Amino acid sequence: MTYLLASLSGLIMGCGLILSGMTAPGKVQAFLDVTGAWDPSLAFVMAGAIGVASIVFRLSSRLPNGLLNGRAPTLASGAIDTPLIVGSLLFGVGWGISGICPGPALVGIGAGYLPSTVFVICLLFGMEFHAWLSGSPVSGTEETSPTPWPGKP
Repeated sequence: MTYLLASLSGLIMGCGLILSGMTAPGKVQAFLDVTGAWDPSLAFVMAGAIGVASIVFRLSSRLPNGLLNGRAPTLASGAIDTPLIVGSLLFGVGWGISGICPGPALVGIGAGYLPSTVFVICLLFGMEFHAWLSGSPVSGTEETSPTPWPGKP
């Protein structure tokens, strides 16, 4: 049931990305072009997503077993450190240059958009390269017992 609901959630997100036009790299780049033909529509999509997610996370935190029988992962207090900041900056630069971020890239692969495929291959390579540099496995690939949420005991 967990996989069915996760798949349904992904399908809903993909449809939302397509309907809002957020799978088009030009749309994202127009949002980031604040000195030119700025398009604020991405801010509205983000605000809507944050609003819905906030409600779901709030409701989930009040349930004894969370949603789908698992607790949502939380950010440890004081976890804003140099690797997080550097990673965020790299993500932002890559997003600005390509106009693609991981969610829309997966939708683009499903639509047969070759730049999305190249983007995801490079993304996976970058994740593996980081894991090799840091000496730790890519998050989510550690040997653990299967659970609905990473980090749940």
